[in-house]
Amino acid sequence: MAPVIAVTGASGRVGVRVARRLAEREVSTRLLGRDPARLAQLTGSVKAPPADYGDSAAMQRALEGADTLFLVSAHEAADRVREHVSAVDAAVAAGVGRIVYISFMGATPDATFTFARDHFHTEEHIRASGVRHTFLRDNFYLAAIPALAGADGVIRGPAGEGRVAAVAHEDIADVAAAVLLGEGHDGATYDITGPEAFSLAEAAAELSRAAGRTVRYVAETREDAYASRAEYGAEQWEVAGWVSSYEAMATGEMATVSDVVPRLTGHPARTLAQFLKENPDSYRHLLP
Repeated sequence: MAPVIAVTGASGRVGVRVARRLAEREVSTRLLGRDPARLAQLTGSVKAPPADYGDSAAMQRALEGADTLFLVSAHEAADRVREHVSAVDAAVAAGVGRIVYISFMGATPDATFTFARDHFHTEEHIRASGVRHTFLRDNFYLAAIPALAGADGVIRGPAGEGRVAAVAHEDIADVAAAVLLGEGHDGATYDITGPEAFSLAEAAAELSRAAGRTVRYVAETREDAYASRAEYGAEQWEVAGWVSSYEAMATGEMATVSDVVPRLTGHPARTLAQFLKENPDSYRHLLP
């Protein structure tokens, strides 16, 4: 029987791209998601019953018979680590032999970006489980860069003059497929980045060229950043994540450029300019 790769978050931006790449290679896949109706119908794929990371029993049922789990991190939440631990434990109980986990650049217990700390603790739990594993630590998404600018054409945040080596979802998916289908990746941790590290002022200039209007970056203090986001009414942990993502740029924690994309996929990683050319809808809110 052909090995089965289970793909979580298979209706999300990373998961669906990975699932499509596996289908193109006629790999047997098990697609997992909270709502199976949203999962794509792909060649060689089977839709698992509904499974939430926090429901260990449902996750175990969904993963029975799978050999490898591609684990996309859950949406940010106050208890996200607990959800990840539940999913990992369910995979081990189901007999999954390998986990490829989508983590984040600079996943340490004291990372400036508070959400990156969740990934550190998840990685530690996967290591402790004894299962074969690979960690894919992606950088900030290129798709998120245009979204940083408001309709007024201003990017606001406490990033200072820091830089970010943002990466495209397509490139992350290509790396993930190479790891899932390749050999020699057990125990490896890969930093997945774009080919350049740019400042938010440079990002604003690129957005200006694409949108045909002036987009600018305004460096905020931490206090200003919290105040400017108060109107959203979000919980404290979520606002801290938003603000600290900029602060991690300022400290240089997102500036490292790696060769993982070209080394594992055989093609160069996309630049911000390339991403904007391929995805004009990403900055439609900025058009004059």
